[in-house]
Amino acid sequence: MAQSPFATDEQILGRTDVNDLEAIMAVVNTDADELVHAVKDNTDAIFTWDYEKGQRPALNKLYEKAKTAQWNAETDLDWSIPVDPEQILSSEMQLNGAGQFQALAEAEGSPFASFGEKELIELGVESMNWRLSQFMHGEQGALLCTAKIVETVPWIDAKYYASTQVMDEARHVEVFARYLDEKLTGSYPINAHLRMLLDDIIADSRWDMTYLGMQIMVEGLALAAFGFMHMMTDEPLLKQLLRYVMSDEARHVAFGVISLKEHYAGLSDAELRERQEFAFEAAVRMRDRFLQQEVWERMGIDTKKVVKMLLEVPAEQMVFQQMLFSKIVPNCKKLGLLDASGGWLRKRFEEIGVIQFEDWADTGEEYLQFDAVSQDRAAASAAATA
Repeated sequence: MAQSPFATDEQILGRTDVNDLEAIMAVVNTDADELVHAVKDNTDAIFTWDYEKGQRPALNKLYEKAKTAQWNAETDLDWSIPVDPEQILSSEMQLNGAGQFQALAEAEGSPFASFGEKELIELGVESMNWRLSQFMHGEQGALLCTAKIVETVPWIDAKYYASTQVMDEARHVEVFARYLDEKLTGSYPINAHLRMLLDDIIADSRWDMTYLGMQIMVEGLALAAFGFMHMMTDEPLLKQLLRYVMSDEARHVAFGVISLKEHYAGLSDAELRERQEFAFEAAVRMRDRFLQQEVWERMGIDTKKVVKMLLEVPAEQMVFQQMLFSKIVPNCKKLGLLDASGGWLRKRFEEIGVIQFEDWADTGEEYLQFDAVSQDRAAASAAATA
């Protein structure tokens, strides 16, 4: 029998079982109190002397849209709106936040079994702070990665567009940091699983791996998460913040799809296998991130017991976690990664319960539907002339 060309789970993830509780728990943030974290960037900065704009029409179209869709976090959001963290949870208790923990409280031996409404709301608020904190940290990761793409991608149209995304990501870090500090109760340190993934993306010397890890996987997850949170919340400032961030994020994911579609057409089977393995690793790291170990530790709950319970919950019951992959899976299919090499990545996505999203819309052109900034400006202009 021929040996499998793919790396083993132990080689990809550092563990033989995707759900190995001890291995997941062993990944911890050992420098949570440090203000600076250094990662070796093993790459060359690439100049191009071909300045002809528009050789790649789809990227040029994206660049032109990005130039007209910039917004100012100081003036385009109403920061005077008062925010009650507990009130935010009222509309999402059943699907997102404390509702999930209330369901877990009914399980035998649950660490939430003694929790009343007050404790569940407190837990929901902490979980919300944690989620927004991780998005903030992820946005800084995107800031660094997009600056790296400007340096490393060989096409001028891609450099032009990536430069606009650097500005977008700075704005996203700004708004999440301000919302957490002024409207909620402060931020959490970066989750160790997320940091491990960001470190890997930044350390890889290949420009297309930066695209895959950040534009397709991390940004794809963020776009889906922001859409779900935007749908569930009634808090006006958070709703508008998420709406404008999603307007940018959709372009970012489209940037990855458009660029990698062209590049992957010229890769060998062995090179595509490496990308499939990296996509799977990123998916598992992001799933592990949402086990929220830092929340349980802060609240004095048995972290290992909660993580074990969450790993055993059937995938179909974890609505929020499943929806996070609703942009990743169709974009991987668009890039040919699902079915390359005998469908290896398809099988892996089946194992973690997310393959059902494969026929959802990919983000190659979908970004035009998310352009909230242009929509609001057109509405304001129409109202002013009415």
